[in-house]
Amino acid sequence: MFHINEFKKLSGVSVRTLRYYDKIGLLKPVSKTEGGHRLYSNSELKKLQQIQFLKTIGFQLSEIKMMLESEEWDWSNSLLKQLSYVISEKERLSKIESSLRELINGIAIDGEEFRIKKIMDLYNNKDSKEVIKNNRDEFNLKNIEVLGKLPKMASSDPDSLEWIALVGQLKKYMHLSYSNTRIQNIIKRMDVKIGEDFNDEEEFLDKLWDIRMSSEESRKYSLYPIDKGVLNFMEKAYIHYLGNKT
Repeated sequence: MFHINEFKKLSGVSVRTLRYYDKIGLLKPVSKTEGGHRLYSNSELKKLQQIQFLKTIGFQLSEIKMMLESEEWDWSNSLLKQLSYVISEKERLSKIESSLRELINGIAIDGEEFRIKKIMDLYNNKDSKEVIKNNRDEFNLKNIEVLGKLPKMASSDPDSLEWIALVGQLKKYMHLSYSNTRIQNIIKRMDVKIGEDFNDEEEFLDKLWDIRMSSEESRKYSLYPIDKGVLNFMEKAYIHYLGNKT
């Protein structure tokens, strides 16, 4: 027999939880001492391990009680239902993860001027895959593939994060002249990235820039809303860079 305090150490479950399990009839002690302390055996320890496992995979205590008490319980059906629930939760948490990444990356671009409304507007817009599908007539197949390479606010891939960081740095130093060395170094890295990621896609990128310069078109294609002032500054800095590129 195990005293409740010994049972606690063996199982890793608190005394308070064990008392609660006793109260709801989920795990009864085999007996009690004269002083009223609960006593458990190896059978209760095995049952507690089953309870903890079923909790881990998402079952409620009320369900677990019925599952362990009934000899005719349909385990296959219960597990299939739980699997369906877990898959649904996984999808829900994945959407939350994407929203959190968008918020974090939005702050990286906008800094103290970040507004959650931007992300909410982006979140409430059509899914990017659906947007591409609905506007397929405006892009040939090759350009649709290129569109998929654009930096994504919810992504953690190195290319997207570098683009986000570059735009954030550009905005941070906008108080400097667009011809300033620091600004031109940022633009230079952007130009290198364009060559790495979108080689030989100049015509498409020109069209994409026109979309980016329009707030309405940017929303249409689920592009993160960058302030028009930042885009104008970037354009001037890039033109200056090209004029001095050797």
